[in-house]
Amino acid sequence: MRILIIHTAFIGDIILITPLIKYTKQVFPKAAVDVLVIPQTRGILQNNPYLKKILVFDKRKNKIAHFLQTISNLKRRNYEIVFLPHSSLTTALLAFFSGIKIRIGFDRWLAAKFLTKKIPFYKGKHRIEKNLDLLKAFSNRKYDIQTELFPSKNDIEKAGKFLSKVNQRRKRIAIAPGSVWQTKCWSESYYKILAERLVEKGFSIIMTGSSEERELCQRILPKKNAINLAGQTSILESAAILEKCDLLVCNDSGALHLANAMKTDVFAIFGPTVKNIGYYPIRENDFVFEHDLDCRPCGSHGGKKCPLDHHNCMKLIEPEMILEKICSRFKEGSLR
Repeated sequence: MRILIIHTAFIGDIILITPLIKYTKQVFPKAAVDVLVIPQTRGILQNNPYLKKILVFDKRKNKIAHFLQTISNLKRRNYEIVFLPHSSLTTALLAFFSGIKIRIGFDRWLAAKFLTKKIPFYKGKHRIEKNLDLLKAFSNRKYDIQTELFPSKNDIEKAGKFLSKVNQRRKRIAIAPGSVWQTKCWSESYYKILAERLVEKGFSIIMTGSSEERELCQRILPKKNAINLAGQTSILESAAILEKCDLLVCNDSGALHLANAMKTDVFAIFGPTVKNIGYYPIRENDFVFEHDLDCRPCGSHGGKKCPLDHHNCMKLIEPEMILEKICSRFKEGSLR
């Protein structure tokens, strides 16, 4: 038996399907489980022991040509079941025209018309739990929602070399100040104040993010006991680095899911989005900073600018609040 999982969204979304991948393999232990993702997220799933093959659909370049080519490739592989955690019309059409007989996804939007099994999409549940609901077509088991990634030995060695540049006796606080959505970003000036105060308190700072966020990270970077790794590492190298950090401070972004997968505590700053949307950090010691405002949420993703032109959801979360919480967490001091 061959089973396919299709998800063509962002990095965080792909991390959140790792429990679905794992438990699909457990429910169908003799099946070959493959996944179809976009080129930008392929590296996230490297070394995953539950996957047979990682396929790629490049929807950003020559979409129609790649769509037809992908259909041809999927037909040759003769999949019997496909899971569609992303309620995208494009992915539903890929599954439909590939001739996969059992197509399981959520009963929402136009994509549902091309499914053979429609699973209710319950609001208020974490997205990981929603993804695992797709397995209810075959099993009523309750599953662990812990995500996981698998950095290679080389990734781990590179992480160690990067981190050797900061004081090894100090606790390491990773900071990821970026986001695809502008209104999800806590202000640069606040991040800079927090980073500098943390260094004063005896912590080491690890700035992390994409190559597009490198300049932002450089402006925030304290002058001592800090390194800027934004754009310098692969996804799995970043995961290995976060595993060796004591805490990540970030926006509502893919970084929090990366840290969760490596079991590193997360302090996340939520502004335009709320936990009820389903993308909050999942582990016991994680914490979300947020202010209850009548205008929240203003969207499921945020946007380029605050609809009310004040951005109070972020401005009211001050650096001292987060600094105090971090210092309280590490009561034993900043040294290892």
